[in-house]
Amino acid sequence: MSTQITNFGRNGVSDWLVQRATAVICAAYAIVLVGYLVLTPEVTYQQWKDLFSHTGMQIFTLITLMATCAHAWIGMWTTGTDYLRVHTMGEGADRVRFIYQMICVLILVVYLVWGFNILWGNA
Repeated sequence: MSTQITNFGRNGVSDWLVQRATAVICAAYAIVLVGYLVLTPEVTYQQWKDLFSHTGMQIFTLITLMATCAHAWIGMWTTGTDYLRVHTMGEGADRVRFIYQMICVLILVVYLVWGFNILWGNA
């Protein structure tokens, strides 16, 4: 059985709500980017750099990056707890699930730090 320690929210309902809210944030970000690309047919490097140099876009990008990490964590946690179980994998399932979750956390932290560095590393 999985524990609350590695769960993002307090229960399944809050995880579900976080998953939906983060999906809306990511969709809004995608719509903004697609809208920018549609309204700016020939995007130059300078225009792209100017777009992401704007503080509002940097904040929106950072919020979307955090939402993506939260969204991914809930999805990966759910996958791990659904499929990496004693019933399906035997006695070592808890150890495998723990290693799997730590690898997921490590990847998400690297992704978040890397994204933060890209956004504000050259300021």
